[in-house]
Amino acid sequence: MYSEWRSLHLVIQNDQGNTSVLHSYPENVGREVANAVVRPLGQALITSSIGSESLLKTDKEVKWTMEVVCYGLTLPLDGDTVKYCVDVYTDWIMALVLPKDSIPLPVIKEPNLYVQSILKHLQNLFVPRSDPGSSQIRLCLQVLKAVQKLARESTIMARETWEVLLLFLLQINDTLLAAPTVQGGIAENLAEKLIGVLFEVWLLACTRCFPTPPYWKTAKEMVANWRHHPAVVEQWSKVICALTSRLLRFTYGPSFPPFKIPDEDAGLIPPEMDNECVAQTWFRFLHMLSNPVDLSNPAIISSTPKFQEQFLNVSGMTQELNQYPCLKHLPQIFFRAMRGISCLVDAFLGISRPRSDSAPPTPVNRLSMPQNTAINTTPPHNRRHRAVTVNKATMKTSTATTAHTSKVQHQPSSTSPLSSPNQTSSEPRPLPAPRRPKVNSILNLFGSWLFDAAFVHCKLHNGINRDSSMTAIATQASVEFRRKGSQMSTDTMASNPMFDATDFPDNYEAGRAEACGTLCRIFCSKKTGEEILPAYLSRFYMLLIQGLQIADFVCHPVLASVILNSPPLFCCDLKGIDVVVPYFISALETILPDRELSKFKIYVNPTELRRASINILLSLLPLPHHFGTIKSEVVLEGKFSNDDSSTYDKPVTFLSLKLRLVNILIGALQTETDPNNTQMILGAMLNIVQDSALLEAIGCQMETNGGENNLFKSHSRTNSGISTASGGSMEPTTPDSERPAQALLRDYALNTDTAAGLLIRSIHLVTQRLNSQWRQDMSISLAALELLSGLAKVKVVVDSSDRKRAISSVCSYIVYQCSRPAPFHSRDLHSMIVAAFQCLCVWLTEHPDMLDEKDCLKEVLEIVELGISGSKSKNSEQEVKYKGDKEPNPASMRVKDAAEATLTCIMQLLGAFPSPSGPASPCSLVNETTLIKYSRLPTINKHSFRYFVLDNSVILAMLEQPLGNEQNDSFPSVTVLIRGTSGRFAWAQQLCLLPRGAKANQKTFVPEPRPAPKNDVGLKYSVKHRPFPEEVDKIPFVKADLSIPDLHEIVTEELEERHEKLRNGMAQQIIFETSIDQKSEEEWRKKSFPDPVTECKPPPPAQEFQTARLFLSHFGFLSLEALKEPANSRLPPHLIALDSALPGFFDDLGYLDLLPCRPFDTVFIFYMKAGQKTSQEVSGSVE
Repeated sequence: MYSEWRSLHLVIQNDQGNTSVLHSYPENVGREVANAVVRPLGQALITSSIGSESLLKTDKEVKWTMEVVCYGLTLPLDGDTVKYCVDVYTDWIMALVLPKDSIPLPVIKEPNLYVQSILKHLQNLFVPRSDPGSSQIRLCLQVLKAVQKLARESTIMARETWEVLLLFLLQINDTLLAAPTVQGGIAENLAEKLIGVLFEVWLLACTRCFPTPPYWKTAKEMVANWRHHPAVVEQWSKVICALTSRLLRFTYGPSFPPFKIPDEDAGLIPPEMDNECVAQTWFRFLHMLSNPVDLSNPAIISSTPKFQEQFLNVSGMTQELNQYPCLKHLPQIFFRAMRGISCLVDAFLGISRPRSDSAPPTPVNRLSMPQNTAINTTPPHNRRHRAVTVNKATMKTSTATTAHTSKVQHQPSSTSPLSSPNQTSSEPRPLPAPRRPKVNSILNLFGSWLFDAAFVHCKLHNGINRDSSMTAIATQASVEFRRKGSQMSTDTMASNPMFDATDFPDNYEAGRAEACGTLCRIFCSKKTGEEILPAYLSRFYMLLIQGLQIADFVCHPVLASVILNSPPLFCCDLKGIDVVVPYFISALETILPDRELSKFKIYVNPTELRRASINILLSLLPLPHHFGTIKSEVVLEGKFSNDDSSTYDKPVTFLSLKLRLVNILIGALQTETDPNNTQMILGAMLNIVQDSALLEAIGCQMETNGGENNLFKSHSRTNSGISTASGGSMEPTTPDSERPAQALLRDYALNTDTAAGLLIRSIHLVTQRLNSQWRQDMSISLAALELLSGLAKVKVVVDSSDRKRAISSVCSYIVYQCSRPAPFHSRDLHSMIVAAFQCLCVWLTEHPDMLDEKDCLKEVLEIVELGISGSKSKNSEQEVKYKGDKEPNPASMRVKDAAEATLTCIMQLLGAFPSPSGPASPCSLVNETTLIKYSRLPTINKHSFRYFVLDNSVILAMLEQPLGNEQNDSFPSVTVLIRGTSGRFAWAQQLCLLPRGAKANQKTFVPEPRPAPKNDVGLKYSVKHRPFPEEVDKIPFVKADLSIPDLHEIVTEELEERHEKLRNGMAQQIIFETSIDQKSEEEWRKKSFPDPVTECKPPPPAQEFQTARLFLSHFGFLSLEALKEPANSRLPPHLIALDSALPGFFDDLGYLDLLPCRPFDTVFIFYMKAGQKTSQEVSGSVE
């Protein structure tokens, strides 16, 4: 960018503005002069009051004093001289901000000239002392704050002063930061403040006095020498993110998703900076760090002049490179740089997220799960789908494999290095913005860095050639990517003979993984119809092939990053993407069947990794059905195997991959514990079964060739390998060495890729887990029941035992849920039970023959009874409890309704679905006209029907006469047309009091003869009954008893006559009744037995019935209670008779029948061209 411009390095080196005339004198002379001159000036500043003038009056005095102060800044820090010098100069440079009385008048008159000299003199303060201490750090911070205030508040600074200020900051940064970091030294403590002030002042200069190209070139060269300091990358990241946020705002407009950063970082950009200046500054700052991939190569970082100076010690012996702790922080710095580029990329894609704080995450805490922590990023990439900003005060400096940590203040972060900077694990992935730039445009900006970083420390064989920019790849020869994580490339080691690669462990994976994940997100953001340069595609596919390796060269951070960022990869219509399908399948075979994912836990959230893997698997499942026997292309055929005879990386047909995909799906279901992931797997399982059944039904499934048959044989019970193409050994393996999927798949049969085999495996797996692990989880239970409902509709012939297994498992599930204790009963629990009943209805409707089996019918009816009444009539340990003895106590009314709906399904739809008119019309086609037409009784007509209304919602039409068909006319018969909310149904019913099977042997009813009477009833005893017990006579009388006189004492003669007459009449009556009894007994003994007059005989069977009354009575609608109007209610009685003789009655009934029994909605589908957005454009496309 600045190749035609000269750097200012020589200007800075040859500048003598920081030297004083006192340097020509002996050291003790300069010290004494400085102490004597500076002390009065410093003390005057401390004790000065308002209105007090400076001691210096003329220009000559000021310049002579400045020579002394310049020398004083070079003195040791053991006295107050240096402090007084700093106080004087920091006070004088404020002449450009707000002149004070303490500032000499010549400085106030020409502030720019004097400030330029002062800045040059202040460079002496930042020269490292032999015994650095906190006093030098404190004085340096004082100067930096003064310079910061000067740049912020001064409005009269000339261009020359700005240029001197920028050179001053570059010089002091280079003095302290260019050399290797000394632990606990001044450079380590001041690095963050130094680089922060430099970047802030530089941005202010861009606004008020834009630096010329030589200054940009000098800054770029110098910053490249400081990159071994973590603060450099952190502060650069903050600045470039802040500039990017402003850039996106005016480049893509307000509709583009904003790139949100902390207010502190946004404040770095001056508000008055115009859009053109922002664009120019952004591009220059983007490249100020040079190539960030150099951070992965200690040989390049250690090739700076200051490093080379210290490579030789005093005795001339070489010093080992690994003795510099700063170089051991390069993996972390490299990761932060790649994370920064990732954040910028996400910002341009419109998928950045606001950060909850500004603490930059690093790989230190890899065991933690992704949090809401936003990641501050360095160069041009915003990480996966989030907005990113960097907190200037925080940064991690250690990696998971390096124990060395800097003493700079670092704040640990809880975000995984492979997690997206601003996205939590529970957040859905944001979609790229519609107005995002093209893939080629983003790669033109960041592709060179990202591709180089993605192949860091990957040894490329001679077959691969790279151009100078590392963005094109020659495809003419075969290659072998071999990753040796613990060593660097040969050319890197050769460039620095002192570099020993084995001293640096395999810890650059975090940055490499970040670059790979960013590239995956870039390519996944491809728009429909967008073209991507073949050079970019070829490099990307080579990256995927290398990153997805699972053999000896596996890199778990890179593998996890590729999987996490590639879920939509196969949905973007990338040209040639199918060449990486086998590699993705091999990677999924490693991840999904592994329950623990212990090798990935330290890098990513296992749940998120499994979710991304499942999404990729979902996009791969249709490929075998779509491409069939077409062979996939292989980029590096046979080059990833040490054995040339190995079939790994050989071309295979897509159809041969189907079994591997199905096995991965089964293994994932067996090991998955997350509800969301499980639901996706269940949905995928239903799709693969339905697709397989459809292809088999239409005859489109092709027979595989002999080689593919051999592939299928490798999946038998006796072979532990998944397939030859998956890299598994053909030799039997021990349980300790076999891959996770192999152990899971040994228990399954051979032909599992057929629709029937898939259906059986799915039923077995789902039913087993539905009644064990999943029955407590509502979301998984509902998904599993939905899957079973879908499997019931698959038109594949399977054994009845497998279908019975599904029905029985659903019944067991309902029993378990209904039997849970009352505290667990909730709306969600009842929703699960209702869904189970609906699933049961689907299975019974699709497979009505299952109820022909007695045990299956019994189990279903018991479940229906359980749902309606809350208990079963017969349990294994209890006696039968009849319906009348049970108290209805259903789990809830919703459960009762669902059970009744299941019973309705059994009674109405079983064996009659779909109806002749198709499933869109489940109602009966029979109506009054049809019954009259096909009846054999010529006397019936429309008026023969009786109409009733039940509960103000159901209309009953009853024909009480037999239809004259095969029905037995001797039994009461009724034909009922039921019109309700669910449609119209016709039922013909007969009242049979005996089983129909016994009719053939049934005889005419003859009453049994009575037995002969037995008159011998035993002995008769004559017992005289007393009105009172005998004990009454034994009770002694009391005076009260004697107060009542006897009868003879009060009876007169007249009363005595009457009493005698009454006594005679009673005696005559007794004699008369006794004679009558004797006479009746004699007559009864003379009669024959039994008496034909009094004998009870059964009446003959009735031949005429009121069948409508019988029907309504038996169903509880016709009773005194039912006919009563509800108290305090406007509702009519439960049963109302309708008069069919009313005019228009049958016409209204016909209009009612015309209403559809199912709701119908009209949906309009509009096809839109690319770019059509408004409603007028959409509607105009149909004209």
